[in-house]
Amino acid sequence: MTTALFPDLVVNGEVVPHAVVAAEVQNHSAPKGKPGIAWRKAANAIAMRTLLLQEARRRGIATEPAEVGPGRFETGEEALIRGLLDAAVAAERPTEDEIRAEWARDPSRFRAPPLWEVSHILCACDPRDAAEKEAALARARALLADLAAHPGAFARLAASHSDCGSKSSGGALGQLGPGDTVPEFETVLRGLEEGETTAEPVLSRHGWHIIRMDAVATGAVLPFETVRPKIAAALEKAAWAREARSFAERLLASAEISGADLRGA
Repeated sequence: MTTALFPDLVVNGEVVPHAVVAAEVQNHSAPKGKPGIAWRKAANAIAMRTLLLQEARRRGIATEPAEVGPGRFETGEEALIRGLLDAAVAAERPTEDEIRAEWARDPSRFRAPPLWEVSHILCACDPRDAAEKEAALARARALLADLAAHPGAFARLAASHSDCGSKSSGGALGQLGPGDTVPEFETVLRGLEEGETTAEPVLSRHGWHIIRMDAVATGAVLPFETVRPKIAAALEKAAWAREARSFAERLLASAEISGADLRGA
């Protein structure tokens, strides 16, 4: 049913069922109590998808769904849109001068992965269990208070109270690099200075952590030849994205759409 809040979506005379837009709404955020915002975002996404599918069918595109993961395949519509973009969008590969200029803008952006020497105290819990989570947090905060009063007691407290096997080495985890820990733990490591301990317990899927950064080895700047393929791929991807946007804008310029507003989207 059409309402001012949820109007019918019509793309070049094709009426898109409300159920299609409603199914897309879950993929878009909006402030609490303002469902119209999420609906408009969903309508814009579906309008663009419908427009691309119309163009693919107009051109007679026929593309088989590709495997996108172990046992997972594209939908028929996803395959059509991919086939359309493969046929309609082409981006020139960056020149050697462009690749080198991008590197020269700031070579320090291209570094080897860092190494962190880390110690921690784990107060284990199942974060899905509210009572267990709160009890473990209380333990972790009490340990932090003890550390504030006795800054040199980290290893002793870890040996006595940590729920991690590293307690046998005073909480020391040794050297870690990107990908060696759970993401929420690594995010904290990236923000800690050498010698710094987290001011508040850090929650991961394993429980609450008190983390100390014992040493940091910043990765060395990599030479141009090492990072050249990565820079070339990034520049080509950016160029393709610009061409794809230009193609979409051309489709929009000649389209008749109601129930969505794709200007600037």
